[in-house]
Amino acid sequence: MIISGAFGLFRRDLVLEIGGLDINCIGEDAELVARLHRHLRDQRRPYRIAFVAEPVSWTEVPPTYSTLARQRRRWSLGLAQVLRKHRTMIANPRYGRIGLFVLPYYLLFELLGPVVELFGVAAVLIGFAFGMLNVHFAILFALFAVGYGVFLSIAAVTVEEFSFHRYHRWEDLGIAVAAAVLENFGYRQLHAVWRIRGLIDSTRRRHVGWGTMTRGGFTTAVASDPVSSR
Repeated sequence: MIISGAFGLFRRDLVLEIGGLDINCIGEDAELVARLHRHLRDQRRPYRIAFVAEPVSWTEVPPTYSTLARQRRRWSLGLAQVLRKHRTMIANPRYGRIGLFVLPYYLLFELLGPVVELFGVAAVLIGFAFGMLNVHFAILFALFAVGYGVFLSIAAVTVEEFSFHRYHRWEDLGIAVAAAVLENFGYRQLHAVWRIRGLIDSTRRRHVGWGTMTRGGFTTAVASDPVSSR
């Protein structure tokens, strides 16, 4: 459902047919895809929206903590706006796999997932503080949960490596595996907090823009000419 606006190609006639981008939705790229699905299924027209894995493009990651936090809040807010606008599609068999599987997944796991995750962490801490927790079972369950997450991340890296062989050094693969483990301790919980803040912003029903997204640009160091430097 989500095709990044920076990397998406759309048929101009269809985009014009459905009225273009929604300027009131901060997740306009995902909203456009959802609206295309809805429009074409309502009209019972055959269509195909595909993901092409081969192209490679460059984009910038947020360079600062505050910019990263703002970006993740806006993503959560944008997802909430898309799901609210197209709520009649959710669990609706008329819209096929998009209505029955894709949108429910985004609702339960992407939008509400951080709420359940942080509630679970808080429940464990409270249970431990009041002696209501089976520590041995809790440790085993935590190891299983973290191990499952690490397994999924490593499996994704492995599939991509076998399919496209984008990593040319063992060090790069090692860094990816280490990140898959370390992200579960601190960053994952912080990311959940940012997403919940975006969900809270969506309940206020007020317009929220992207704000200032700091970009450093790409720079290439030019090696000095060994002849002229003598």
